[in-house]
Amino acid sequence: MTVTFESARAASIKSSPSMAVSMAAKAMRAKGEDVIDLSLGEPDFDTPAFIVEAAIEAMRSGKTRYTSPDGLPELRAAIVAKFKRENGLDFEMDEISIGNGAKQILFNAFLGTLEPGGEVIVPAPYWVSYTDIVILHGGVPRIVPCGVEEDFKLTPAKLEAAITPRTRWFLFNSPSNPTGAIYSAAELVALGEVLERHPHVCVMSDEIYEHIVCGDVPFVSFGVACPSLRGRTLIINGVSKAYAMTGWRLGYAAGPKSLTKVLNKMQSQSTTCPSSISQIAAAAALNGPQDFVTTAVAEYKARGALVASGFAAIPGLDVRAPEGAFYLFPKCEAYIGKMAPDGTRIETDTQLASYLLTEGKVATVPGAAFGVEPYIRLSFATSRENLSIAVERVGQALSKLR
Repeated sequence: MTVTFESARAASIKSSPSMAVSMAAKAMRAKGEDVIDLSLGEPDFDTPAFIVEAAIEAMRSGKTRYTSPDGLPELRAAIVAKFKRENGLDFEMDEISIGNGAKQILFNAFLGTLEPGGEVIVPAPYWVSYTDIVILHGGVPRIVPCGVEEDFKLTPAKLEAAITPRTRWFLFNSPSNPTGAIYSAAELVALGEVLERHPHVCVMSDEIYEHIVCGDVPFVSFGVACPSLRGRTLIINGVSKAYAMTGWRLGYAAGPKSLTKVLNKMQSQSTTCPSSISQIAAAAALNGPQDFVTTAVAEYKARGALVASGFAAIPGLDVRAPEGAFYLFPKCEAYIGKMAPDGTRIETDTQLASYLLTEGKVATVPGAAFGVEPYIRLSFATSRENLSIAVERVGQALSKLR
């Protein structure tokens, strides 16, 4: 008899599509192929030296033991100070939860709050892991499509229509992965007015890209725009994107004490706590000089302008310049149904992304991974040289489709 190890719940989700594309690109590189990987949202900068030094000093001074599940007091204090300084939001130390990346904060939140069948409203395009994390914890994603024609943003009318008596959470992120869209203060207020009428719905605002603003729309925290909803809002953030600390795995959240208490309980029964060394490094990042963030964001702006103009010049791509984060999400409907040089018909954006990888040697992620089709997502968190080459390669590959 063959032993089946995977549970029905585990079988109900898929592995991360963006990570799968990146692994495929790495495998091609290992064989000597010159692939430009635009699949992962990972800054190409090194972590600032003063943050690394803080971690080294922590290790040398013996700060290598367990911490409490809710994290080191000095990091929670740094997070409280960050929210006050940068967002004008007041939180207490016991309203903070710390996890091994913002993804684990999401995981803990749904693990601790979702009953079977509880619904989570998720505007699409959405980050690849949102819906699978909901499903894994017995929830039901209520996906609301929001295409390029709507600037990839949820309208109050669509939010109202999606709410049911079983709705537990409304989850969104701004600036957005994968689209780069930013909700203005007025747009957030309008969504908040809908939520005011439904007191059983909580809000999960993923603000991990808050510092990376590429256009004229400023970032506004949901907590600032809708203060009356503070008692049912969880604000999620972390140090991965702003400080080039993806591998340090350190995320955090702020919300009502009764909610963060649940998150911290989940933390205590999973990884116990985040790495003590990463926590000290994160405190240094939040408390230290912010010059790196300013410099990196300026570079992201230049890169975003480069890819937006470059891909907009490719016939058949519908490009919306990103307002934030470091992604471009062009619509590629004009290429669906066309024939590749080997006689294969491109029927989906997944097939198109595969074609761009094999023919153009550029790794992108299909829109299907983000809940909408036909689009491709590319990350511009790499050098301008790589991006210029990628634009040329994608243009050439697409020109071969008939």
